[in-house]
Amino acid sequence: MIREKVRVSSQIPRWKCVELRADGKRLYYGRFILSPLKKGQADIIGIAMRRALLGEIEGTCITYAKFEKIPHEYTTLVGIQESVYEIVMNLKEIVLRSNLYGTHDASICVRGPRDVTAQDIILPPSVAIVDNTQHIVTLMEPIDFCVGLQIERNRGYSIKIPMPTNSHDDRGFPIDAVFMPVKNVNHSIHSYENGSHEMLFFEIWTNGSLTPKEALREASRKLINLFIPFLHAEEENFHLQTNQNEHTEELSIDLCGLKDIYIDQLVELPPRLYNSLKGSGIHTVMDLLDKNTDALMKIPHFRHEDVEKVMNILNNNISQLLSQRRGL
Repeated sequence: MIREKVRVSSQIPRWKCVELRADGKRLYYGRFILSPLKKGQADIIGIAMRRALLGEIEGTCITYAKFEKIPHEYTTLVGIQESVYEIVMNLKEIVLRSNLYGTHDASICVRGPRDVTAQDIILPPSVAIVDNTQHIVTLMEPIDFCVGLQIERNRGYSIKIPMPTNSHDDRGFPIDAVFMPVKNVNHSIHSYENGSHEMLFFEIWTNGSLTPKEALREASRKLINLFIPFLHAEEENFHLQTNQNEHTEELSIDLCGLKDIYIDQLVELPPRLYNSLKGSGIHTVMDLLDKNTDALMKIPHFRHEDVEKVMNILNNNISQLLSQRRGL
């Protein structure tokens, strides 16, 4: 009986870190093994973990810079070596580590001549800079250099659209942000015992805002949270009220089916609207239906006609998508 217990427990998968190193302040590498796994399990885990590592983990970036008396981003300022565009690109490269949520203010205010680096940024208490030596701008004369910044925590990639302004006294520049702290992920599978068991290898590269071990744990938590709803009782069917061609029809929709339909499956959804919805945390049709018109209007760069277009596309495609889902 004791031997049987030992034999069963030995089949419980275990993970191990076999290599962990820092190739620089902004590049960490880790290699991990998970075994033993039954045939086919390594591929399931590997694909899911890779997607979670690259797409679900949040990061913190500078998303906005506000300069004084700047007419446009390609302006060259007296006493400053770089153009405003080059300064913005340098700010984009700064890697931050934090647990904050929402948007917070930061700033730089120094006097030249000197090299301005990331260590000169005045940040909220909960934010830290991974590499303080990151170059921002070179001041060649005894002038004051002040810029207001906004930092944000999010996930994925955010494309910022400049907002029109009629004032040249203070000019703000939105900054495209790569919130993904995991730079790359590789996974490979080794079969043994005549192919009946598998060993899963993971290679993870991060930007230094978290270690590969932290990334692995965070991605695991994200996946668990995504699957928790399936452990609860099935939701009751509900009725969706739609208005199309001045007629109202009532659709009986399975909540579970809606959670499986992602907005990229909505035909004719323009890339601009898709990116705006994804950037606001709307990934599935269920996420979209949870938002009312007022909530959609709060999405950056969303207009009233955009809301109407999204709802029309939803009405035109949802029945067909649900039918395809039921046929799987």
